[in-house]
Amino acid sequence: MGPYLVPFFKTVAIFFVLFGDDSRDESIFYCIVKCLPVISLIVFVLLHGMNLTEYYRYSRRILIGLIFSCFGDAFLVWPDYFEVGILMFAIAQFSYARAFGWRPMKILHGLGFAAVGALVYMFLAPALEGIMLYIVAAYITLICTMAWRAVARVEFYNDLWTWTKLCGCIGSIAFVISDLTIAINKFRCPVPFQHQIVMLTYYAAQMGISLSVVDSPIDELLEKTLKAS
Repeated sequence: MGPYLVPFFKTVAIFFVLFGDDSRDESIFYCIVKCLPVISLIVFVLLHGMNLTEYYRYSRRILIGLIFSCFGDAFLVWPDYFEVGILMFAIAQFSYARAFGWRPMKILHGLGFAAVGALVYMFLAPALEGIMLYIVAAYITLICTMAWRAVARVEFYNDLWTWTKLCGCIGSIAFVISDLTIAINKFRCPVPFQHQIVMLTYYAAQMGISLSVVDSPIDELLEKTLKAS
């Protein structure tokens, strides 16, 4: 796996060398440099195999999430397209949640994330107006659902536990931290070093979620075998 991740680490390094001190701008060049790490992760997922069989269903959904995340990265470069960027990331969160699946359900985990989402929304709501009240509510619901499903997959006492599921879990939590930082900084109050926090946690999140595709066809096969036995 190491060589496949080299482009990702190189492009992340390039981004922080060029734009690590909040020296961002609304240029095509900034957009390209910002999107390159996610594009390298798209290639990473493709290199681990892709076809239309059920064994690659997980990988396909993660790939779709990465593609829409890349679109979201591009639109968020320009403030006028902020709502479109949120929509792109909402589709990405939906695709990730579908990849993580609904078993085991773990209702208590879901209630925990629902409570966190409700608290975050109550904190942000006074600063929201018009359609943003509904857009932010919908996005919080989606990202909390995505994180719930990622965390629910990790069962340390289960024979099906793998490090790749743990990567997806850590990645989902990092995604929540990244988006929460964006929301607080944009709608409530300035967050010190918000640019560095947002981008570090965001790239870490996408890497963790992308790593979760490793051996995913084998996981699918093992689950089907256990169900059949």
